[in-house]
Amino acid sequence: MIELSDISKVYGPKTAFEAKKLEIPERECLGVVGNNGAGKTTMLSLILDLIQPTTGVIRSKGNPVAATDAWKSYTGSYLNEGFLIPFLTPVEFLEFVGSLHGKNRSDLDVFLSDNARFFNHLNYSGKYIRDLSSGNKNKVGILAALFTSPEIIILDEPFANLDPGSQALLRDMLKTLNETGITLIISSHDLHHITEICTRIIVLDEGFIARDLKVNGNTLTELEEYFRV
Repeated sequence: MIELSDISKVYGPKTAFEAKKLEIPERECLGVVGNNGAGKTTMLSLILDLIQPTTGVIRSKGNPVAATDAWKSYTGSYLNEGFLIPFLTPVEFLEFVGSLHGKNRSDLDVFLSDNARFFNHLNYSGKYIRDLSSGNKNKVGILAALFTSPEIIILDEPFANLDPGSQALLRDMLKTLNETGITLIISSHDLHHITEICTRIIVLDEGFIARDLKVNGNTLTELEEYFRV
């Protein structure tokens, strides 16, 4: 579904990310892990055409993402709060995002009701996004990515700043989405959640893919030992 071919992103003498060949097939749940500065956000930003590669091409369903906007209609993403609109309320923001994908207020009401345990918007009625906690901003961004009914969901550190209960709910939500056929790409520092959700995990180290693992019962131990060293 997504293919990276001869991709590199270089800043001066520093290679932020490089992948000669990386394929992410339909229905896969790919985890991306690595220390700070390993290239996780750079990789996701390249896939979303937020930054241009130094070399190579990225394709979604066979089409270069830099040459067409078609992939945006079936891709939901959230990287950080910079992608929110701070002077809107959560409902206004979700309504705006939904309108770009043919969703109406009735669709939003059903969606919010279904996800009320994760984020009860009634508790924040009249509050602007800029006034929310970091965890609640994260929830709004995640819900915006899910509301568009995408075929691909890309999330950068979705568990960051969430309380334990919300982390557990999000983990179950993402597992269910993947089981229904949604392709997921998730970066995270939380090895426990990422190994519970994902079917495959790549380890980035200073911009390069150091490991490419099919998840099994030993994956968490293997990752912990890798980062311990």
